[in-house]
Amino acid sequence: MKVREFDYDLPPEFIAQTPASPRDSSRLLHLDRATGRIDHRRFHDIVRLLNPNDVLVMNNTRVIPARLAARKAITGGTVEILLLRRLTATRWKALIRGRNIREGLRFELDKGSITCKCIRALQRGQHVLEFDRAIDERLHGMGDIPLPPYIQTALDESEKYQTVYSAVDGSAAAPTAGLHFTPELMANLQNHWVKFAYCTLHIGLDTFQPVAVDDVSDHVIHSEFASLGAEAAGTINSAIASGHRIIAVGTTSARTLESAARARDREEFNGQDHNSIDCGKSLVAPISDDTDLFIVPGYEWRVVDAMITNFHLPRSTLLMMLSAFAGREAILDAYEIAKEKAYRFYSFGDAMFVT
Repeated sequence: MKVREFDYDLPPEFIAQTPASPRDSSRLLHLDRATGRIDHRRFHDIVRLLNPNDVLVMNNTRVIPARLAARKAITGGTVEILLLRRLTATRWKALIRGRNIREGLRFELDKGSITCKCIRALQRGQHVLEFDRAIDERLHGMGDIPLPPYIQTALDESEKYQTVYSAVDGSAAAPTAGLHFTPELMANLQNHWVKFAYCTLHIGLDTFQPVAVDDVSDHVIHSEFASLGAEAAGTINSAIASGHRIIAVGTTSARTLESAARARDREEFNGQDHNSIDCGKSLVAPISDDTDLFIVPGYEWRVVDAMITNFHLPRSTLLMMLSAFAGREAILDAYEIAKEKAYRFYSFGDAMFVT
């Protein structure tokens, strides 16, 4: 399978620079996989498309102020550090933007009150930094929220790049399918007996990068930390056993759900669980681990019945995942229709509901 099969043309004017206001006034393209039918709505109309006891699985990760200004300790040259993932209390994987970055270099941050050292060079311009202390509590005073490079308009409020249900710090980017929800919409959904289950997947910037190889099978997928607690797993499994839909809010929730199903499959294979339910789907197990699950066309879906998602970058792993769910041609055709209807694309853009 060639990466070029997931390419499409998107003129820059389709890329949303600011979020919709209110959030749930964004547009919603509804794609029915069984019939191929496409309807055009507003996101708050999602209430009419959901059934009582459907479970919305939402990623409650919270974007950290990961963009840091720093100076080289010896020369004073300026660099920008973009934290990608905390590895230990004092060690982070990061991108460093500056000249002549190499192992052993020391940097000063926050007027010299914090220092760090580049201890290892990784692939694709990434490095491992060792800080002289834990910096989690200092980030909000010295860092900025990182926006994707295709967003050129500065945010007037950083909370606009957080979901209203964000709770767990650790992400380098927002789970953007969730940006369409408002507290009022969520209350309305609860009044219609729709259930919520929360997972956590801390997103790295690799999520948004186009795949650079020619063949999909040659791409090395990034790993991300994913967590699904016992309570959420119980809610999901009860819904599956009762024949209700599991709806992933975003590709990150979908990746977490399918990783949790694979974990449950492994438990059953190893004889740890003898209470499987014959419902035509896999159940999920609680997880708290890295996942490197790469979902491409041909993947056998275990849990997800429907997906809420944004419009993704060409040649990206996210577009491949969506194509695995609904079919490559159906998705690319829907994208062309979205362009004809002047939908807004990417992080602050409009949404799709694929059922």
